[in-house]
Amino acid sequence: MAAAPGLGLRQRLGQSARITQQLGQAIGLLQLSNLELRAYVARELESNPLLEEAEDRGEAPGGADDSDGPEADDSGGEDGGFAFQDEPFAEPGGAFDDEYGGAVWRVSGRGGGGFDAIEATLAAPETLRRRLEMQIGADAADPVERAICMHLVEWIDDAGYFAGDAALAAERLGCAPERVERALARIQACEPAGVGARSLRECLALQLAARGALDAPMERLLDNLDLLARRDLAGLAARCGIGEDDAAARVAAVRALNPKPGAAFDGAPAPAIEPDIFVRSRPGGGWEVALNSDALPRPLAARRYRAALGGGARSAADKAWLRERRQSADWLLRALERRADTILRVAGALVRFQEAFLDQGVRYLRPLTLREVADAVSMHESTIGRVARDKYMATPRGIFELRYFFSAAIPATAGGGGHSAKAVRQRIRDLVDAEPASRVLSDSRLAALLRESGIDIARRTIAKYRESLDIPSSAQRRRIKSARI
Repeated sequence: MAAAPGLGLRQRLGQSARITQQLGQAIGLLQLSNLELRAYVARELESNPLLEEAEDRGEAPGGADDSDGPEADDSGGEDGGFAFQDEPFAEPGGAFDDEYGGAVWRVSGRGGGGFDAIEATLAAPETLRRRLEMQIGADAADPVERAICMHLVEWIDDAGYFAGDAALAAERLGCAPERVERALARIQACEPAGVGARSLRECLALQLAARGALDAPMERLLDNLDLLARRDLAGLAARCGIGEDDAAARVAAVRALNPKPGAAFDGAPAPAIEPDIFVRSRPGGGWEVALNSDALPRPLAARRYRAALGGGARSAADKAWLRERRQSADWLLRALERRADTILRVAGALVRFQEAFLDQGVRYLRPLTLREVADAVSMHESTIGRVARDKYMATPRGIFELRYFFSAAIPATAGGGGHSAKAVRQRIRDLVDAEPASRVLSDSRLAALLRESGIDIARRTIAKYRESLDIPSSAQRRRIKSARI
């Protein structure tokens, strides 16, 4: 006889990964850039009277007097429940997808906590540098080319001109000058038209080319800007081989161009990238890694306010509010210290893995995954991904975002360590640059040459990398080079 349906109690044993509100906030702090972090801390300073901004950069974040030490919070554990090296919280179906490693995080926050408070940082006004970096990130498929472009963007002045030295950049980056020239051409293809030019003539030519108006007579007109400045229509017409009416129309078109494309951004100087990490060579060999303390906010526990407010708290509600503010202040100080320590440990591991790049240049980037770095520093892969995002390292070869040091591996032909995909792309570029017009290299020949140098790579991979580098096919290159002869 079947049992009658009814109510009952059942026990079920299972495991569930949860993230406390404070842990969610700590994870959010880790992925903020230094500018976003300063904005977040500034809001905390405004809302919490138990925090104040350090006046002396050398003063410890927690203040000198710790007789009034941090209280335990609701999450449990002396670190407030946010030990990054112990993060078993990957859970499918969560609300926040991690860009690196496919981990998904679920955060439950209430009362303005969690990611909502962190992601409420004010959007920075658009600058010329921000506009260029967004376009480069979207257009440049090759990570090495992106890194070179980002380095060159540092040299774009307020007017939009490239004020740097391409040869010096090539020397610092350890790559061929032609590679830097191609990266500069990538910048010059960005908006606003004319940006990245090295002279007024080049700036005007870039704008005319973008409009499809740069023909041979216009090229000759740009070669005679002195005549244009004097409004010498007869002289321009003679130099350009055109009539005076045509010359007048072309002069009007040139005068309508913008000689300072960067001025469209209200003349506001593009803020320099502020590195989070400095890497310097040691006199006796090796590398020294240090945090940029000037880039970090330095809140302090306001001890004098604690005593005053504590003595004035009479009601249960006042005492509860004071306890919550105190716990919030103590948590923030510990979270900032943990964030700095985590970034420093990850940066140190990257320097150890990529020492050959620092010594010899871009071609010597080794293949590196998030998992390798995570294992080296005993952290979760997703933590490494968050550290790598929007954090910059200043090295003798330039400033690089941490994520540029990660690259897929191409196997070696004789076993042993693999080769960085970025370095392999650079090898392909170098081989194509060196090929004579009479012996243009096919994808199969490129693959064979790389295998001879110890890189086990398939022809289809060569084709994929060549396309990502905007290198034409062998047939197209043969036609181009033959036409130049």
